[in-house]
Amino acid sequence: MNRSVLSACSERPAAPVVFRTVATIGKAARAESKGQKPVILWLTGLSGAGKSTIANRVEDMLWRCGHHTMLLDGDNMRFGLNKDLAFADADRVENIRRTAEVAKLMLEAGLIVICSLISPFRRERMLARQLVGEDEFLEVFVDAPLDLCKQRDPKGLYARALAGQIPNFTGISSPYEPPEAPEIHLRTDAYDVDALAGQVLDVLRHRGITACAP
Repeated sequence: MNRSVLSACSERPAAPVVFRTVATIGKAARAESKGQKPVILWLTGLSGAGKSTIANRVEDMLWRCGHHTMLLDGDNMRFGLNKDLAFADADRVENIRRTAEVAKLMLEAGLIVICSLISPFRRERMLARQLVGEDEFLEVFVDAPLDLCKQRDPKGLYARALAGQIPNFTGISSPYEPPEAPEIHLRTDAYDVDALAGQVLDVLRHRGITACAP
């Protein structure tokens, strides 16, 4: 991946006529009004690994426990805010940057934000983490072998990519860089969705983010 592309997308300086406004009501007050500790859960993994399914189940469990949540799904983001982006490296970098900035805003609103994106590059996931406090970002590696993802192929994308119909497809013609030290590692070839969502809630309880149980 071209590092100059990364620099252009992630290190562009703010305009000199822009000044930060400090709001009277801050993140702590917003979180207190909701009775919860805000956090970003960033689910990353290959297409077909099970990210969206697990993200939906985790949000449902948290919602039933009374938490205020928001789910940012990578595909859904490309219908709106990110609809002008393709899948070249530069577009993928910008896709992550925009989604991370939206997640940060929702974190400021006091929400538990669940992001579900392939997000194939380690550097971009690190930049997303660095936007917020260290204890406010949990990387969740939704891990499934590539061969299993090809077998599942719920959207028919691997078949099309292998036929040369989709360029820059992660795992086929574009690389995926797995997390080296994720806070949560989910093996979707070994456990069902309820057990995996339960693992996420276990970590959130251990960190004092929720008392919610599966």
